[in-house]
Amino acid sequence: MKKVLVTGFGPFGGEPVNPALEAIKLLNGRELAGACIVTRELPVVRQECIDAIIRYIAEIDPVIVLAVGQAGGRLDITPERVAINVDDFRIKDNAGNQVIDEPVVPGGPAAYFSTLPIKAMVQKMKDGGIPATVSNTAGTFICNHLFYGLMHHLAQEGNIRRGGFVHIPYLPEQAVRNPGQPSMSIETIVKGLELAIQAALTTQTDARYTAGQIC
Repeated sequence: MKKVLVTGFGPFGGEPVNPALEAIKLLNGRELAGACIVTRELPVVRQECIDAIIRYIAEIDPVIVLAVGQAGGRLDITPERVAINVDDFRIKDNAGNQVIDEPVVPGGPAAYFSTLPIKAMVQKMKDGGIPATVSNTAGTFICNHLFYGLMHHLAQEGNIRRGGFVHIPYLPEQAVRNPGQPSMSIETIVKGLELAIQAALTTQTDARYTAGQIC
């Protein structure tokens, strides 16, 4: 059976929980569109997270790699369009690294686009009643770092498998600790990720509709 590797980060930034990790725990072992979901936790540490996902790709040999991360402040589930080759950390990672204006991969391209059908994924989630939009920035912290490192690795492999990154909102218990921030239940997040993965597995050519922003 085909496999899909789905990764999630552990807690960071003073939070005791990360919705990405909690969601992927519930996805592990599920079968969707003829594929088995295999999940792995990644460290919130510069370069270590890239090394880890490369090891898991070699171990599992998935057809799709989907990395999931927390984006406090976002209202909905947001597949990312592009990863940029820069680390500019507003806070320290879990190993105390706080780099400024350094490349993820020295000498690498300025950016990589997701190879997942992100618009079809968003449409599938919306059709299933899940708030979702395309995002055009993955930030400049560990999520973008991993996203860029993943896409660089997949490109070096010859793009024999597809990959990308999805951000998810806080859980309700996090919103309690962060007043004014939106949240989403773990059940809704898991359903949304399932729908997104189904779309990724069954869509070869992405949907074509506007998902751009003026600024």
